[in-house]
Amino acid sequence: MLQGYYAIPDELIMARLHSLFEKSAKRWYYGIGETNGKNTWSLWKQEIITKWDNDSWRYKIENAFKNCFFDPEKDKPLTWFLKLVERLNAL
Repeated sequence: MLQGYYAIPDELIMARLHSLFEKSAKRWYYGIGETNGKNTWSLWKQEIITKWDNDSWRYKIENAFKNCFFDPEKDKPLTWFLKLVERLNAL
């Protein structure tokens, strides 16, 4: 997307790519980097599509969203709401 719409060079995309990932996704990112060494944007794009653009991942996120109920005894409203927003944005 960035490359097509904004003509951003691969080097700039690659320099910022690590900042897009958090938690387990960041571990996945660094694991792929250690395994394959320095990669191009086209390789990363394919790896991201393979990892997250599949039915099982989408099913997992949808189920997590459907099964997430607010419990006033254990959840803070803002934290619970932001978690739901993250899940919706992921889909």
